[in-house]
This record gives sequence, C-alpha cells and structure tokens, in this order.
Amino acid sequence: MRRYLRVLFACAVLLFFSVLYVFNQLASSLETVNSGTGARAEGGPQRSARKTAGREGLGLGLGWRDRSAVDKTLPGVSHVDRVEPVRLAVVACGPRLEETMTMLKSAVLFSQRALHFHIFAEDELHAGFRDSLESWPVRFHSKFNYTIYPITFPSDNAKEWKKLFKPCASQRLFLPLILSEVDSLLYVDTDILFLQPVEEIWNFLSQFNSSHMAAMAPEHEEPRIAWYNRFARHPYYGKTGVNSGVMLMNMTRIRAKHFRNDMTPVRLRWEDLLMPLLQKYKLNITWGDQDLLNIIFYHNPESLFVFPCHWNYRPDHCIYGSNCAAAEQHGVYILHGNRGVYHDEKQPAFRAVYDAIHKYPFGEDPVNYFLQPLEEKLKTTTHTYCGRSSHIFTKKLRESIAYLKKDNRNTS
Repeated sequence: MRRYLRVLFACAVLLFFSVLYVFNQLASSLETVNSGTGARAEGGPQRSARKTAGREGLGLGLGWRDRSAVDKTLPGVSHVDRVEPVRLAVVACGPRLEETMTMLKSAVLFSQRALHFHIFAEDELHAGFRDSLESWPVRFHSKFNYTIYPITFPSDNAKEWKKLFKPCASQRLFLPLILSEVDSLLYVDTDILFLQPVEEIWNFLSQFNSSHMAAMAPEHEEPRIAWYNRFARHPYYGKTGVNSGVMLMNMTRIRAKHFRNDMTPVRLRWEDLLMPLLQKYKLNITWGDQDLLNIIFYHNPESLFVFPCHWNYRPDHCIYGSNCAAAEQHGVYILHGNRGVYHDEKQPAFRAVYDAIHKYPFGEDPVNYFLQPLEEKLKTTTHTYCGRSSHIFTKKLRESIAYLKKDNRNTS
C-alpha cells in the first residue's frame, strides 16, 4: 500500500511541475508578443523625419528632458550609425543663422557617418533653420537628422544666464540637463568650420579613460601671449586654460559625477554646481561660461581630456606668428573663426575659408568650385601672419575634398 502511495505522490508532483512549466512558457510567449507590439507602436510615430522641440518638458529638475530628439531612419546608413549618430549641438542667437548654417554645411559635406543636429535657437530663427536645412539637395539631406529647441534657462535666473558673455552662449552649460537621454554630444560654437569629417573628433570618446567626461583644446599654446595666465581673476585649467568653442562631452558621466569645488567641502552635482559658481565668480569672469568651465576643471582636472590645438584652430594660433605645432604638422582639422574674423578683413585667410564653404554649390566639382578658388584667394592674404601659414588651412582639407569629389562622382 505504501508503495502505491509513493507512486501516486510522485505522479502528482510530476503533474504539478508539468503544469507549472506549461504556464510559464505561455506567460513568456505573451510577454514577448506584448513587448514586440509595444516596440512597433512606439516606433511608428518616431519615423517622423524632422522635429522642433516645444517648450513643454524643458523645465527644471527631472522634467527638463529632450522629449523630441528622435532619429530619422537614414537610407544607406548602417544599423550602428542609425542607432548612434554623431550628435552635434550648437546654440544660435541674434544674427547667427547664416554662420550656423555654414558650420552645419561643413559638417554635412565631409561627414561619412549619420549626423544628428541639436540646434538651440531663439524662436524667430526656427523657421529660417528649417527652411534652410530642408532646401539642401536630397542626397545631402539624407545624411543628417535634426531637432530645433527653444533657448531655455532655469526660470529663477534666466535673464542672468542669457546675458552672460554673449547672448545665449551659456545654454551649453545646461545641455546635459536638457538632453537628459543623450549619452554623448559634440558642442561647437556657430563660428566653427569642419575641414574633415566630424566623426574624427567624435572618435576621441573612445580614448577617454574612466575619469574623463569632456574634451577641449588649450586656450593658448604660447604662455607669453596667453590670456588666462596673465589676466584671469579666477582659477583656470592647466597653464593657459581651455577653450570651450569645441567641446566633446560624455553627458552621462557629467550627470552622474559629484564635483569638487571651492564653495563647500561637499561635492556637488552638475545641476547644483552652476548657479552657486556663477554667484561667486560673476564679477571676476570675462569669457562667461568658458570661464566657469575652466573653474570646474581646475578643481576636477582628472575629468578633462585635452586634444591638440589643430582641433580648435583660432586666430590666436597665427595672429603673431604660427604657434600651433600640431597644425603645422598635420594641418588644421577644425577652424574656429572667433573675433568675428569671418565677417571682416582683419584675418582674410579665415574669411577665405568661410566664404569658400558658404558659396560652394552642393554637388558641383569641389576642386573647381571649392579648392582652387580658395587657394587663389589665400594667395592674396600673405600680408598677414595667418595668411603666411594658410597652407595648413588646406592641408587636411585636400583629403576631405578628394573624398567629396569621389562621393559626388559615385552618386551622380
């Protein structure tokens, strides 16, 4: 009798676990179906190609989010590039539409990867950006996606932040908070020109160590003519400070870090650091948000990756004679026309490069319509120190134009 009971008990246990297994498999299959359906439903509206982010969701704290930066599926681009485009951010206020569009044009011309432009601009500039970007030829249009955002500062101190240094320039300090779902970002000023593919500087992200969260170039190469070590009334990074006109950021790390500072022994998060820092130093800073960044990385030097001067080449590198050895060796990779040199005659070599990119007709032979006219124009600039070094402006550019010429030929 006991033997029969044992057999009966064993059969009951076996039946119980068999039924449990069947229910488990059924539940798993239902979960898979539901999650797949959710992904498709969510993906549907995300196919919209171009977006303008509204003001909703751009408040303070956890609500300050980028709810509209949705990537377009780009034809002919690998799955990896669709998932992780090179993300380029710029802030434009006042009469900066044309200058910003020329910068974006230089990025699109030479890039070989998908791009996503995050454009922060005053409301009256939004239509101009949309119309200009949409007017580009379809072949180039397919290389990028973009989102346009309003200028947004913390409501309690919006006027103070907006007027810091240049109109809206300090917006870049809040990008890690506004674009809360973006991992990495390349911020550039409107007066930047890419002379090689944007992804080349993006590749510095792979060289970051575990502490790095941002990358910039030194403000000066020659201490005898440098600004920070001679005039600054606040702490600054390294020997000559850093220039924030080209700034590569791992924003996930920025949001997570607690920063050392000289206001409290307690380390502060990014969103808690900015306003106290401005209040302490606002009477001692000259270059606005760039000065604040120098102060932050003075106290947290291990967090900054410094790339060479040819990745952010400015008139300061040639105005008194060439002092960027990396540019002499490799050529200029990124041109930074600060001091308004694209729009006056003080540094005609810089203006020549700007005009060449601005006037180049999409799809035309880049040698005949871009490189040759530029080289002829540069020959007329040798009366300036920068003009005498103008060969470095076209050294890397020649390679980029060769690729553009080949690309034009393959798609014609």
